[in-house]
Amino acid sequence: MKHSVSLAVPNRIAVSLTGAALVLAIAVLAALPANAAPPPQAQKLTASAIQIVRTQNSETLTIPEDFRVATYEHVIEQLEKTKKFQKIYRDGDRTADGVADLVILKLVPSAFKQGSQKEREVTTIKGATSIKINVQFTKKDGTVLLEKEVEGKVRFYGENLAATKDFAKKVAKVVNENF
Repeated sequence: MKHSVSLAVPNRIAVSLTGAALVLAIAVLAALPANAAPPPQAQKLTASAIQIVRTQNSETLTIPEDFRVATYEHVIEQLEKTKKFQKIYRDGDRTADGVADLVILKLVPSAFKQGSQKEREVTTIKGATSIKINVQFTKKDGTVLLEKEVEGKVRFYGENLAATKDFAKKVAKVVNENF
């Protein structure tokens, strides 16, 4: 048995729908906002302490010592600002061995381009410095908790080492998002 419903539209055109179609249309429209659930968030990692391992040169990539030192120091500085860890240990600090939930941060360089500060000052399309490092957060036993490639850059004005500070800020952002 079909039932017909007539709806008046402002321009006086009548629209006729069967009862089942009307119910279905209302149900679909009513369900749209209810089904728009937020995407599930990944569970955050937890740790009371982190140990940062100093950046090493790889077999295929050599990064100047001043960049490696600046990267290490800027990462420590930026992670302290996050206040996500009660204690931040430096590479080789043996007191970290006794921390049960210690996370180890390894910085493995994957790409490096040393630009020119003078070229950047003359033109904005040349002379950029960039450093890409694979950031690995692991447990003491080596189990990888999180791994991400992070890039630091200096494109316009500033010293080449500014790329290391940019990199460190991005590492801190990764920590804030995941811890």
